[in-house]
This record gives sequence, structure tokens and C-alpha cells, in this order.
Amino acid sequence: MKEKVVVGMSGGVDSSVAAYLLKEQGYDVIGVTMQIWQEEEEIVQQENGGCCGLSAVDDARRVANTIGIPYYVMNFRKDFKEKVIDYFCEEYLNARTPNPCIACNRYVKWESLLKRCLDIGADYIATGHYAQIVQCENGRYALKRSKTLKKDQTYALYNLTQNQLSKTLMPVGQYSKDEIRQIAEQIGLPVAHKPDSQDICFVDHDYGSFIEETTGISIPKGNFVDTEGNILGKHKGIINYTIGQRRGLGLSLKQPGYVIRVDKDTNEVVIGTKDKLFTDVLYATNVNFMPVAGIEGEVRVKAKIRYNSPEVPCTISMDGEDRIKVVFDEPQRAVTPGQAVVFYDGDLVVGGATIEKAVKL
Repeated sequence: MKEKVVVGMSGGVDSSVAAYLLKEQGYDVIGVTMQIWQEEEEIVQQENGGCCGLSAVDDARRVANTIGIPYYVMNFRKDFKEKVIDYFCEEYLNARTPNPCIACNRYVKWESLLKRCLDIGADYIATGHYAQIVQCENGRYALKRSKTLKKDQTYALYNLTQNQLSKTLMPVGQYSKDEIRQIAEQIGLPVAHKPDSQDICFVDHDYGSFIEETTGISIPKGNFVDTEGNILGKHKGIINYTIGQRRGLGLSLKQPGYVIRVDKDTNEVVIGTKDKLFTDVLYATNVNFMPVAGIEGEVRVKAKIRYNSPEVPCTISMDGEDRIKVVFDEPQRAVTPGQAVVFYDGDLVVGGATIEKAVKL
């Protein structure tokens, strides 16, 4: 009897080819698009972008018809609102910079989708992510970087659980993007040359207006201050700023100014020179390890503090039950609370956590 796999289809070329590859490997494949948009009016906003908008459904259905698999749309509006949108807004209100794609991966694309699919008799779920899943000698599962490092998406998947990894297939991780598009073209998929989705799927660049409209909270203005506490001007509300930001401050300064800190308690945005952005140590919480259940003492790894940043050498150690200390070999620029720090040992993801704060030695 064939093993059944449900493929999360975004209407893009990667998940489309993932479905095709799994069918070719002999799986009983079902295509599913996750309906996450909140209101009918917002469908219009998503027709030209986002991974789960109305155009995604149309494209995914056409792909499913082309490769000959059943296709369904599942409603995950409630899960997406609670686990992603509410989290996104709350983090900004608390002067942190969230990563909603990571939350969506863990709690919606995996936790919610996996549970529903297992309930209907599926053996696995699958996605079009550029990553690979391996089983270690100790039996635990871990992520391994994709064949194409430029497209690697392991950073955004670091917090998947052992159960989720054991029930997931990622066939695209063994191919380059060019190879995936070539396969799509060869089998006549209508999305072979569809551009990749960009940015956050549920909001444009005006995060501030979105948060105010969604929460109904009017964000108060406050003071820009320098590192000595001197007032430099008025800011538009703390939700509009993130560590390292230089553009859009509206300040006239003698030298370039950057956001060094966002302080919720005082409602201040601290501005400083570029050198003030560098820190040696960060602390992070909500730790998730993959190849091991935990670490003892000091461990040498490489770390990424944002999706597009290079991996840099550091030493990690636990600082309590669910808090990790990261000491970098060289100071790092604009370490941002709310973002993820992800640890690597070669191509293997050791684990990761949510950045709480950064300090200088």
C-alpha cells in the first residue's frame, strides 16, 4: 500500500515540483493549499503576491490537474490569526522585531497542517522548502542545508520539533533552483517561470498602519534620544522602528544616526552612531535543538542572526533551563530582539532560539 503524503502547495514552482517528485517516487500524493486570508476584501490585496492568496489557489489547482493529483483548500484562518498575525503585532508592541514566517512554519504550516493531515490518514506532509531532513546516528532528526546554499531555508525552519521532522518530506532540498524550474518546464507546469513570492504575505511595508488597524490601538508618539538621553526629536511610535534602522528617521544630525535601542517602558527610540550597533554577546530564549536534546558546557558552532547574514563563529552555553548565551568571536552588527539566532555545525542545523537581548563584553 502506498504511503500517503499531503503536499502544502503555495502555487509556486517549488511546492509544485515537490508534489510531482513525490508522485514519481511512488507516494499517494494529495495537494492542499492553506487558506489563511482573513477577510474577503483582503483577497484582492493578495492576488499579485503572497504564498497563500487567491492566485495561489488558482495556480495550485492547475498544477494538481496537470500532474494528476487530488487537490483541496483547507481553512486555517483562525490558526493563522492567532499564531502569526497576533504574534506579529504583539512583538512590535513590545519593541521587538518578529519573524512571522518562522512562526507560520512551526505553528501553522506544520503544527496545524500536520495534525489535520494525520487525522485524515496521511503518513507525511511535504513542502517545497530548500532544506533536507536527515536522521542522526542517535535516532534524532535534524535539518541539513539544501544543495543550493543561496536558496537554503533552514534558518526559517530551525524550531520544527522532532515529531514534525519525522513526519515531513522535503524533496526540493536536493536540487538547485534552476533544476527545479527545468523540471517544471519539462513536465509542462504552468508555474515553471512564476516569480518567487517576496516579503510578508499579509502586510505591505507599512507595518505601523497594519498593526494599528489590526489591534485597534493608537500608538503614541515619543522622543528620539541619543545615548546620553538628550532629546533629538519626535518619533511616530515605537512599532515603526527596528535595531539598525537608518532610513525614515526624519532627523537632521551631524553624522549618520542609527536606531540602537527601542525602549517600550520609556517610549523612546535611542539613536547612535554606527559603532554603537556592535555587540559581542546575545541571550536567547525558547531554545530548540535538533541532533541533540540539549548541550552541556561550552560548544563551538557557527551562528546566523538573520536570514541573509553570514554564519559566524561563536561559543554557546546554556544560561538556565530555556535560555542560551552566545559569545561571538567578533562583534556583530544590529543584533535584534525578536529575531532568530540559528546554530550550525557544518551543513547541519544544531538548533536555534529567539533573541532576547544583546550586550557588549
